Amino acid sequence: MGVYKFMIKEHIRTVKDFPIDGIQYRDITSLLEDPQVYNKCINDICHFSHTFGAECIIGIESRGFIFGISLAQEFRLPFIPARKPGKLPNETVSKSFTLEYGESELHLQKISPISGKVIIVDDLIATGGTALACANLVHEHWNIPKEDILIMAVIDLPNWGGSAIIQEQGFKCKTLVEFEGD
Repeated sequence: MGVYKFMIKEHIRTVKDFPIDGIQYRDITSLLEDPQVYNKCINDICHFSHTFGAECIIGIESRGFIFGISLAQEFRLPFIPARKPGKLPNETVSKSFTLEYGESELHLQKISPISGKVIIVDDLIATGGTALACANLVHEHWNIPKEDILIMAVIDLPNWGGSAIIQEQGFKCKTLVEFEGD
């Protein structure tokens, strides 16, 4: 593992038994508190995204906003928020999904300018449920081919299997660091 990836990984705290017993929560707050490490994280996300040629960026509520907005600004692309129920003012399309510790639902506004190649950004992939819900919404409602959707995340928890499931479903997936054994 390179020094850079080690820097990102060491700036992610582990909080045991949060939000429920048995979960090891990966807290990105400490990564955000260090401007140098955050900047390197954004630069890495931009590097991996550059050759993809995206036309819009979707950030998943709420920590995907942090990284997605920076990516959209860097490439001068529209940023579209994917939000939980009741948080978007216009008509939406939605998809329910299962989390590692519950269920939820994700919404996109029907009027959002989603077209061409799309990058979906979140902070972490565990089961892949959130990212897949978003990717399937984009694929089904905007007719974006699966190969034109890239899911980017800072953290991968490969033992939960989410990244593998995302790729098995036909979507591209890229993460910066992994935490084994979670």
